[in-house]
Amino acid sequence: MYGSALERLARAYETDADRVRDLLQDIHVALWQSLLRFEGRCSLRTWVYRVAHNVATSQVSRRRGSTPILVGLEELDGTPATGDTDRDLDQHRALERLQALVRRLKPMDRQLMLLYLEGVDAASIGEVTGLSAGNVATKIHRIKAVLARRFHEESAQ
Repeated sequence: MYGSALERLARAYETDADRVRDLLQDIHVALWQSLLRFEGRCSLRTWVYRVAHNVATSQVSRRRGSTPILVGLEELDGTPATGDTDRDLDQHRALERLQALVRRLKPMDRQLMLLYLEGVDAASIGEVTGLSAGNVATKIHRIKAVLARRFHEESAQ
């Protein structure tokens, strides 16, 4: 039911195909192990996303020393643009660039953006993350603006 969404989530946290498969497996195990604790206080979809993001975030945090340094929105916004200088990027390449920008976000910002891209509403994202719906909407607006600016800066180079 949520297989493709979980695959997209795993690819957003990991670039290596083997690590994506490992992360998916870990997410499925965590979902299975915590199924008995699901009390229905939120939707099944919200619960699945919460477990999946918690597993993914904890794996990224554990490996932080061996992976590229994650940056916050302010740092990403202030760093010089780098990337492909070809102005005629096809849609696949553009998606890869966007995914790379999203992967550079800190875990909470990445989680917000991934849930937003999955079509999850602000109230449900708030349930997953523990933030208010208004705070979620504000943060998503800021993240989208920064990502769009960075995306276009890289295109112009």
